Amino acid sequence: MQKPIYTLEAILNMDLPPIIIWAVPVMVSLVILEYVVRAVQMREHWDVKDTWAAIAVGIGNLVTSAMFKTILFTIILFCYNLVPWYVPHTWWSYVLCFFVLDFCRYWAHRISHEQRFWWATHVTHHSSEQYNFTVSFRLSWVQHIKVIFFIPIPLLGFDPFVFFICNQIAVLYQFWLHTELIKKLPKPIEFFFTTPSHHRVHHGRDDKYMDKNYGSTFIIFDRMFGTFYPEEEKPDYGITKPPKGYNPAWLVFHEFVDIFRDMMKYRSLKSWWLILFGSPGHVLDKSAYETKKSKSASEEQVASS
Repeated sequence: MQKPIYTLEAILNMDLPPIIIWAVPVMVSLVILEYVVRAVQMREHWDVKDTWAAIAVGIGNLVTSAMFKTILFTIILFCYNLVPWYVPHTWWSYVLCFFVLDFCRYWAHRISHEQRFWWATHVTHHSSEQYNFTVSFRLSWVQHIKVIFFIPIPLLGFDPFVFFICNQIAVLYQFWLHTELIKKLPKPIEFFFTTPSHHRVHHGRDDKYMDKNYGSTFIIFDRMFGTFYPEEEKPDYGITKPPKGYNPAWLVFHEFVDIFRDMMKYRSLKSWWLILFGSPGHVLDKSAYETKKSKSASEEQVASS
């Protein structure tokens, strides 16, 4: 069977079912229901400003997604047409593609916590100190650059249509994970799938919870690569250096601003590299930098005299 070759126009004109759009009424209804249950029955405080900030960030993400749609489709299409092999468009190709996609999502997510530049594209999602369905809306407006982590999928020959459908389902799956109302599920489900219990751990800033449970749909990759941790006591949600205020733009870009400020303190490519791709919590030895700077100034003074 000959591999189908697509053009960008054909991809853009594909009749892709808008799964996420169809799910919007359900998500809004669940947000309202969760608010009522927690506010009325459980009498818990709900930070309304944080909720509106999350919604504003989510709307911004939808706008940027529409703006970058053509670029993202072009990249996926180019990689797909680049290789001579392909995976036939059948029912099992969706299952296989979904597992490969989740594997890529695991590593994209993990690297987004281990390298500061990528953390800046993800920190928005973790900055809330409350945990409810609206947290799932807090997606960075620049997260689309992480498409590079998914290039292996079209290079393996998966049909672009299959990839886009699987990606929509994977993104939608994330919504129900962001709640405290769903407790631990039966053990077989907890063992194989990512559940609200697993994801609550991931959003915790407690020492034992940090950088755990990266799984998107499946938790098995965390079990395989040593990043799994079960939920014990309730996590302390948020990040170690929370941004001040509820401005959506600041919630999205505050870490990029901090990166820029840190880079301006140094003048070596090695320092810039460590700032960009070192651990988000890594702090350069400023005293060593200042000593070097002081030494250089002394040498210039000697040379001028």
